[in-house]
Formats: sequence, structure tokens, C-alpha cells
Amino acid sequence: MKKTLTAIVVALALVAVSRAQPAPPRTHLVIVVDGLRPDYVTPEVMPRLFRLGQRGIVFRSHHSVYPTVTRVNASSFVTGAYPETHGLMGNTIYIPKANATKGLDTGEKANLEAVERAEGTLLTAPTLSEIFKPAGKTLLAVSSGSTGSVYLLNHTVATGGIIHYDFARPADLAARAAKTLGPPPAHATPNDPQNQYAIDAYLKVGLNDVHPDVTFMWLNDPDGTAHANGIGVELTLKSLALVDAGIGRIEDALAAKGLLDRTNIIVTSDHGFSTHSGANGLKLAALVEPFAKPMADGSKDIAVAEGAIYLRSGKDPARVAAIVAALQKRPEVGAIFTRPAASGRAEGTVPGTLSFDVARWNHARSGDILVSANWSSEKNAAGFAGKTTDGGVAGHGASSPYDIHNTLIAAGPDFREHAVSDVPTGNVDIAPTLLYLVGMKPAPTMTGRVIEEGLRNGPPIASVRVDHTTDTVKNADGSYELSAHISKAAGRTYLDFTEVTRASSPR
Repeated sequence: MKKTLTAIVVALALVAVSRAQPAPPRTHLVIVVDGLRPDYVTPEVMPRLFRLGQRGIVFRSHHSVYPTVTRVNASSFVTGAYPETHGLMGNTIYIPKANATKGLDTGEKANLEAVERAEGTLLTAPTLSEIFKPAGKTLLAVSSGSTGSVYLLNHTVATGGIIHYDFARPADLAARAAKTLGPPPAHATPNDPQNQYAIDAYLKVGLNDVHPDVTFMWLNDPDGTAHANGIGVELTLKSLALVDAGIGRIEDALAAKGLLDRTNIIVTSDHGFSTHSGANGLKLAALVEPFAKPMADGSKDIAVAEGAIYLRSGKDPARVAAIVAALQKRPEVGAIFTRPAASGRAEGTVPGTLSFDVARWNHARSGDILVSANWSSEKNAAGFAGKTTDGGVAGHGASSPYDIHNTLIAAGPDFREHAVSDVPTGNVDIAPTLLYLVGMKPAPTMTGRVIEEGLRNGPPIASVRVDHTTDTVKNADGSYELSAHISKAAGRTYLDFTEVTRASSPR
């Protein structure tokens, strides 16, 4: 009897102790699969990611930030804001103090550091790492992408650090990474060796040494493979299978460590992807060349940075209008944006253009004109819809639905199970959601929202009202009509896509 009573007392004591112990902290892993179209995620092509979505939630109306390019979205991932706030305007940016005559490739960390030296700041909004620091939280960025894209994820290294095959910060983390991971592999196509290096950086260094609250893992396929080879071709499908196997390896490793049940895994992409028009694609610099004037040093006074046009010699509304009028006549040109004609209005200063506000691109670093390639729903040889008039084999950057519509899948202790959501979400919503998950409020600079309806403790998905609107503008003779299709949900607006109609016989 005494033994029985003793056993009961011990058992009760153990229960009391277990109840008194705080639950193990949850961690959050964001896997950015560069260029992952939602229609790539099928049981045949990406079975592990497909099953992750089945056990968690798939967001079917997710949005990239326009311009739909890598470094713009890298900045939005960690600031929870659009270019109008964070100030990183494109994959190529024009910063006169850093280089007065041409744009800078933001894929190179050295160019971003040059901007920091020239302007005193790189991003004009705080990042998650900077927001985490006073709260004692930690962010780690690991990547197989460009040095520029990973640098933007944690450029001040306020907490945690960066592990990349080309560099690591801070110095003590670089030393630990080198010791644990060994020499980094060379780039390949598909780039599985460097993708696996990034995965190992998280599993072997991040989990064992850094213990981050949030990790951003950037895998540069299928983007790296599809740019040169195309959408749906054998090599691109192979790159997707390898990325999928890597995601499976991450899940299996977390399960073996007893961490899977307390890790929220968010899989997203920076943008969608489209087939391009090849050598006959849009050549914006050549189209605006006739409008350029010589500067005192002999250089041209127009700088073209990707789709952005800058008049270096100062404001010239008449020349801006003339350039726009010429572009509106070109069938390879799609949406055209200019500065707002008036606050709250969709039209830009030039008739027939949309306001920078529609694109969320109105910043001190903005150019005078922002241009997207045109697009169609034409299918390529592999049956994938979406073609733009950009040059090259395949890529992204346009305001087409195929470039803007991208992937978001989440699973873990805080997310709904066996769910799908058609409520609009965006890459800007990921940072505020992460802050919510670590018990912090979104920063005032964040224009994204907490994706509450995707969480187990959130409101029902069906309770979130979704509205769709269209803003249409025309030029003076009606030959060029431009529409912006917009979704609204939970107090936020999302640019779905733009659409251009050209009249064969203008009024």
C-alpha cells in the first residue's frame, strides 16, 4: 500500500513539474524557393512540398511585390513593406550618389555596400533583424542565391547572421560555418550543390550553434535553371525535384531532432515566372535613347535601370509625356506608371498611365517613369501559360498575373491544418506574421498584415471579406487603355495584374 501511495505521489509530482515547465520555444523557418510558380507544386513534380501543403495550409491568392524581381521582394520579406517604404526599387537601381551615369546591379553585395556608403543607408525601413534586437530575438539568413539577395535579408546583421557560399557574417559565425561545412561547392545547373550547402548551414550551424527564432533560407532554383532553359523543360523539372527533396530532407532532419512539431515552416517564392519573347523582346533603353540629351560631361541625361527611366537633368514634364506617348504606341510595352496626378487617384501625371501609388513604388529614389513588359496567357511548348515581351528565354519582372501570382504554403504548430485559403496575401505580409508568431507587434513602417485567418487561433477563413476592383486609365485619343486589377482584404490592397488594350483605330 505504501509503495502504491509513493508511486502515486511521485507521478503527481512529475505531472506538476511538467506542467510548471514552459513549453519549448517555437521556431520559424521561411524557405524562399526562387521563382516557384504555384502550378509547379504537384504530387508528381514536388511530392514533399505538396504533402507539406496538405498537412498545413495553401494560400491560393498570394502576391509578389511589383516590380516582380528578386531583390525588391527580398527587401519586402524582411521589412514587411513595399518599395515606397523600403527604398529598394529594382534588381537594378539608379542611385546618383553611388553612380551618376548608370544603374547598379543589386545582385552584387559590393554594389549595395556602395549605396550604403553613398547615402548612409541601404533600406529606408527597419528589417526584422533590427526589430528583433531590442527583444533579444535572432534572425539567421542562409542562401544559395546571389550575394545581394542574402545581404538584403540581414544587411546590418543586427542579430544572428548570414551564411552564404561566398561570405558569412559576423566573423565568429563565418569561422564556425567554415569549420562545420567545409569548402563551399561550385555553382551547377541545377544548383543542387549550393542549395544543399544552404540547407546544411541551417541544419548543422543554425540549429546547433545559432538557435535562431527565425531563419530565412533562400534556394536559387528553379529560377537559376529556368532563366536559361525555360519553364517546364526537363532540366527545370529536375531542379524542382531536387529542391523538393531538399525540403523533404529538412522536414526529416527536424523530425529526427524532435523539432518538427514546434517549427513553423513557411514556403514561398519571391515571384512567379513567365516564358519570354527571346531576342525580339522589349529593349527599353533603345526606345528612350532618341529622347536623351547630352550632359556637360558628355554622358546621356537619361538613365534606364531595368524598367525605370530617370531624367538626370531634372524635372521635364514635357519630355516625360513625350516618352510615355512613344511607349504607349509600342506593342511590346505593357503597363506604364508615373508619379501620382493627385493623392488617392489611380492615374499618373501623364494621361493613360497608372500612378506609382498603384504599384506602391512612390519613393524619393523612384524614377520618372516605370515600365512593364506586355503579357499574354499564351502557353509554351510544355503547356505552361504566361508569356511576356521581355527578352531572353524565361524570367519575371512584369505586372502580369503569372509574374505577380506566386507561392505560399505553411505548416506547423501555429498554422491551420488541411486547409486552403483564397483570401489575398502578399510577400509583405510575411514579416508582420512572423512578428506576431514570436509575440511582437508589427513595426509602424510595415504595410503588410498579419495573416490571421491562416492561423489556428485566427478568424475563420470564410469570415474575411474579399473585394475586387479595377482602375482604368486612357490616353487622350483612346488608343492606349490601361487597367489595374486589385484585390482587397483585411484592410489591405493587392495588385493582381495590369492589362493593356490598344485600339486599332483611335478616336
